[in-house]
Amino acid sequence: MNKNLFLVSLLLFFSMMAEAQIYNPIKWKASVKKISDTEYELNAQAVIENGWHLYSQIVADGGPIPTHFTFSKTPDFQLIENVKEEKGKTINDPIFKLQIKFFEKETSFKQLIKVNRNKPFKIKAEVEFMVCNDENCLPPTYDELEFNVNPTIQPIVDKTIPEAITEVGRIDSSASIEIKADTVSEKKPVLPIKTAAKKKLHQPKLDSLWTIFILSFFSGFAALLTPCVFPMIPMTVSFFTKQSKSKSQGIRKAIFYGIFIITIYIFLGAVVTWAFGADSLNALSTNVWFNVIFFLLLLFFAFSFLGAFEIMLPNSLANKVDNQADKGGIIGILFMALALAIVSFSCTGPIVGTLLVEAASRGGIAPFMGMFGFSLALALPFTLFAAFPGWLNSLPKSGGWLNSVKVFLGFLELALAFKFLSNADLVLQLHWLERETFLAIWIGIFATLALYLFGKIQLPHDSPLSHISVGRLGLGIIVLSFTVYLIPGIWGAPLKMISGFPPPLNYSEIPNGFGNNAVSGETVNLPEGAEFGPHNIIAFTDYDKGMAYARKRRKPVMIDFTGHACVNCRKMEDNVWSDEQVLKILKGDLVLISLYVDDKRELPENEKDVSKLTGKKIKYIGQKWSEFQTITYKTNAQPFYVLINNNGDLLSEPSAYNSDINEYLDWLKEGIFSFKTNN
Repeated sequence: MNKNLFLVSLLLFFSMMAEAQIYNPIKWKASVKKISDTEYELNAQAVIENGWHLYSQIVADGGPIPTHFTFSKTPDFQLIENVKEEKGKTINDPIFKLQIKFFEKETSFKQLIKVNRNKPFKIKAEVEFMVCNDENCLPPTYDELEFNVNPTIQPIVDKTIPEAITEVGRIDSSASIEIKADTVSEKKPVLPIKTAAKKKLHQPKLDSLWTIFILSFFSGFAALLTPCVFPMIPMTVSFFTKQSKSKSQGIRKAIFYGIFIITIYIFLGAVVTWAFGADSLNALSTNVWFNVIFFLLLLFFAFSFLGAFEIMLPNSLANKVDNQADKGGIIGILFMALALAIVSFSCTGPIVGTLLVEAASRGGIAPFMGMFGFSLALALPFTLFAAFPGWLNSLPKSGGWLNSVKVFLGFLELALAFKFLSNADLVLQLHWLERETFLAIWIGIFATLALYLFGKIQLPHDSPLSHISVGRLGLGIIVLSFTVYLIPGIWGAPLKMISGFPPPLNYSEIPNGFGNNAVSGETVNLPEGAEFGPHNIIAFTDYDKGMAYARKRRKPVMIDFTGHACVNCRKMEDNVWSDEQVLKILKGDLVLISLYVDDKRELPENEKDVSKLTGKKIKYIGQKWSEFQTITYKTNAQPFYVLINNNGDLLSEPSAYNSDINEYLDWLKEGIFSFKTNN
């Protein structure tokens, strides 16, 4: 009996030990391949359990943590180029609402190096990664890799990597992410995602593609109203009516003409996607140098539209295409469509280029979809007027108004160009194009556009303007009104209408306000550990100091689990916290503690405690707050708001991302009422 009891106890012990392990669905293996006497390939192989996936090295802002490799620096070797990854799979992720590339089952990352010694040595590396399945995401994790390089032989060293170290995450989604089970005692994924789309993780969502399509479609109509394209409509109709022996034949030829126009532009989008790769295009959108290149490219297009010069394809190419168009038949119609694309290039080229730049920031098949929308809008009028030539009588006559449309588009190109320059400045944190400077440039651009529409300014190719039409006057008033709307932004107005275009409010020459709204350390004594947060709210970035201040002031606490790179956090601060009633509560009725879970500053050595989730040391400030959130509130979502009393007890159910100001305000009032009632 005692023996049986002992065996049962032993089995229970090992069962409990197994259950206490942290769930880790991915294993890493490190190997080295000799390429030449001086070049070696470091291979990090990831073996992924069924149902789970690992993310690419390139992930747009607002998405999951990308896979990232850091190699130790020693004089023994030097890195050649960047880490290369496999093709993987790209989808429109329904949780993050982004084009995201990931890997399943097994994948490899390869880094080429050049060795500087002939004796064996080791290279240590660290890989940061995040894995998810259809229902769960694990916290971002670090694994350690070790590559044994031996120049005397051709080694292939496999080594299973130790257990993961939990690190700071950035899950910028409005979806609620919770831990359902005790993360220490249950061998289960620790972050189940609650969302209606969780069963459809691999089912593409077309929202962003439809946005590209609609923008491109209207851009096609804009291109139609330029002096290079509009006059070609009656010329094309005349050609089809003369070449067709019957009305049905004319309609058939017109349909083929429209189809060929669409085919030519779709082919251009397909070539761009093929040349750069769908994922490479998405990567370019966050690259500093390509943002600068896009800025210069759009500047070039804008000056072309404003009349500084014309972008022209060689005349010899246009002549050859025209000769082929004269042959007639289906081939002749194809070359007619190609002739339209070439002859109108000086007007359509800048618009097409801008669309491809915008589509590049979306990745995937966005360039293809963009060209489809653009060419459809361009082809429809040619096809319809060629099929029904009587409609031509309803068209307005060509004239100076066509060049005005071209100039209007040039001003829009110029304004958009500075958005790309701002992206590069934000990534580098140079503070050259801060919020005030960016808005001043936009105010200058749109004020000049308003003067142009009112006829106060003329550009090189404009016709003399004796009067302005009612439509032009109305458009000028709209542009002037928009210009006036931008002006308060220099003094800190949130400008919700263009949220996301200018740099954020805190990326400013005077982040604490201006004029009568300014908050200065001379007039407000900041408590120890506090700083000015969004809208000059006094915020603590240390939990203990914030709680001590709240006890002293006898106020409730709102813990704001946030992140520097959290897009939804900025949306809440710009659009919800800025509300007068919400802001009054945040400034006067509670103590705000903002804990940044993606703060990668190292903790002091005496604060590097052992993680209760992994049993290993916590290295970063953000990692500390991420673990605190995970263990205390069983969640790792940002933004995540918690109202507590001075003892740390909940005053109400926590709140995540909620753009409804009234609901958020009611949630704040409920928590404060609970505090006053029970204290």
